[in-house]
Amino acid sequence: MSAPPSSPGEPITDSRQLAAWLAAGSKPRSAWRIGTEHEKFVFRTSDHTTPSHEGPDGIGALLIGLLRFGWEPVREGDAVIALTRGGCNITLEPGGQFELSGAPVLTLHDTCAEVHEHLRQVKVVGDELGLGMLGLGFHPTARRADIPWMPKGRYRIMGRYMPTRGSLGLDMMLRTCTVQTNLDFADEVDMVRKFRVSLALQPIATALFANSPFTEGRPNGFHSFRSQVWTDTDPDRCGDLPFVFEDGFGFERYVDWMLDVPMYFVYREGRYLDVAGQSFRAFLERRLPGLPGEAPLLTDWTDHVTTAFPEVRLKRYLEMRGADGGPWRRLCALPALWVGLLYDDDALAAAWDLVRGWSAEERALLRRTVPRHGLEARLVGPGFGGRSVGDLAREVVEIARQGLRRRAVALGLIDEETAFLDPLVEIAASGRTPAAELLALYHGDWGGSVEPVFKTCAY
Repeated sequence: MSAPPSSPGEPITDSRQLAAWLAAGSKPRSAWRIGTEHEKFVFRTSDHTTPSHEGPDGIGALLIGLLRFGWEPVREGDAVIALTRGGCNITLEPGGQFELSGAPVLTLHDTCAEVHEHLRQVKVVGDELGLGMLGLGFHPTARRADIPWMPKGRYRIMGRYMPTRGSLGLDMMLRTCTVQTNLDFADEVDMVRKFRVSLALQPIATALFANSPFTEGRPNGFHSFRSQVWTDTDPDRCGDLPFVFEDGFGFERYVDWMLDVPMYFVYREGRYLDVAGQSFRAFLERRLPGLPGEAPLLTDWTDHVTTAFPEVRLKRYLEMRGADGGPWRRLCALPALWVGLLYDDDALAAAWDLVRGWSAEERALLRRTVPRHGLEARLVGPGFGGRSVGDLAREVVEIARQGLRRRAVALGLIDEETAFLDPLVEIAASGRTPAAELLALYHGDWGGSVEPVFKTCAY
């Protein structure tokens, strides 16, 4: 999640400014870039417990140790809570999950090299501190109470509010990790087309990347428990957004939804003010109870859009949010999947042909079914044409592969990007999620213990 804003921005007086802010993200194809974000669990290699921010082997020490690689610290009070360097940021999720938000880059080779270098750096410092990094979607052993909170003011506010809206919101904050891809759009029409395709297919990505079958040392009955957590986090700000598929959807309609997503906080003079549950629409009308008579600033809006958690999120780009964290190869495979689907016109058209006939009820069924059953989920409905999730996954991966091939020609790439899809080709062909592979180890070689996961899934 974001660090505190560095400047306040202009006052907002009209919702049209907010739609214009989103629209300003539009870029010509030549300027389209790829951003990859990924989170991982930090653990002590001695006993697999989660460190706090404080102490000689804490998360703060890990951040400070990375300064040798040219990172600049970001502080909240006296605590280093983030790092920044050359368009990249390292930030902390509430439970100390360590996140790299990569710079916007042109090719998958670039984004994968960035991920690789980041993991090299954290391993150098982590080895010195006795800390490891784990690539899973949900913490395999820790109870919620075992995980220390990071010293960020926004998390204290969110942590108080979450239990009022769902039973798993604190688990989302403390015990989940994801990998995410951020992609550009040309204009409003292109944004709508990409939003609809990626939202409809997000459960397919969830199945391909499903990697969270354990909770507190035991199988939890899900392939992606991380994805299931989002279904009981906060109905006001999560979900598959059926209105995106309605006629007339565009920047203004998304703004209209965001205005009624309850706020968490407002940042003023170095402090987060608790306005949880209050309306940004009221703020725009200078009726916010927490700041009566005051107009919102642009930074209030940019903060607010980060507090909505749909399966695909619109900022000045589109964020693909459906995948569990996992090993290095799959961190590179996620951007490969979505770049192949969304950055080639023929692939985007083929993907739209695949999903355009799905009803809202069928899309909701797909979203409900995948977390528990993964690629094995059977789907009922005329829009699916008798396909299973596994069938859809194989078709989607092939569309992406062809899209990457055409993209390589268009960009004049000597080294094609299709190899980054290989992990997904293998998963789709096998019909077995990564979670199914971990469960087979748990019931086999691991002898009913989850502890070996800290070796098998460590970076």
